[in-house]
Amino acid sequence: MSTNRFLIWGGRGWVAGHLERLLQQQGKEVYMTTVRMENREAALRELERVKPTHVLNCAGCTGRPNVDWCEDNKEETMRSNVVGAINLADLCFLAGIHYTVFATGCIYQYDEAHPIGGPAYKETDPFNFTGSFYSLTKGHVEEVIKNYPNCLVLRLRMPVSDDLHPRSFVTKISKYERVVDIPNSNTVLTDLLPAAILLAENSETGVYNFTNPGAISHNEVLSLFRDIVRPGFAWKNFTLEEQAHVIKAGRSNCELDTTKLENKLKEYGYVVPEVHDAYRLCFGRMKAAGTV
Repeated sequence: MSTNRFLIWGGRGWVAGHLERLLQQQGKEVYMTTVRMENREAALRELERVKPTHVLNCAGCTGRPNVDWCEDNKEETMRSNVVGAINLADLCFLAGIHYTVFATGCIYQYDEAHPIGGPAYKETDPFNFTGSFYSLTKGHVEEVIKNYPNCLVLRLRMPVSDDLHPRSFVTKISKYERVVDIPNSNTVLTDLLPAAILLAENSETGVYNFTNPGAISHNEVLSLFRDIVRPGFAWKNFTLEEQAHVIKAGRSNCELDTTKLENKLKEYGYVVPEVHDAYRLCFGRMKAAGTV
């Protein structure tokens, strides 16, 4: 049996860095690249140079400091999130390489059929959130790349790390002047990234809602943060209507159904903790590391 060789696209990114460290800790052969995936010739040369068995695609435009950036930079957003993602999927398919895409679950919004506390969105539900150009590109590109038989699509939402990295959801909402208070699915990276490697190594394909089971509100997250990490921390809320006045693009709020993911991971003896439990464990690790 040949040894797996991982090539992570988007090599300077936050999630990519977490994956690299995790793979190295597991003793796996891993390489990073920052080659533009929309440049077909350069991407092909990189694949031929490294000869990976698995590509983990963490590249793409999310915008800086947030997705509002994509509203004013639509061409660059399309070049990366659409042209690049499809191009890399096609190159991997032609070369017989397993292709994992770290995608987004921010393609849904609560509606009459999926109200807060009601049925969560399954992988088979068509995307219904087009309030941001970022989400629009992601929803459409998933519909295309999921047809490649070598492709594994993992839908992350509001990813959280065990530190206060600027890209972490907790860091973001802890710095906002005001936050909305709506239940959402979240991805605690410590819980989910090992599962991503597990699925890729076993050549799993298809679309998975890639979050901790359940939904948690912003106030619940910040309450746990206050109680475990930063005593005395305080915040203020505002409504969705008030939020709309200070952002350029809409924001997705939804709960994703993780039944498919949980059942698949059980086959490998892996369990992802429920989101409230996951946050308690995450903040416990944060406190133990001396984060304040």
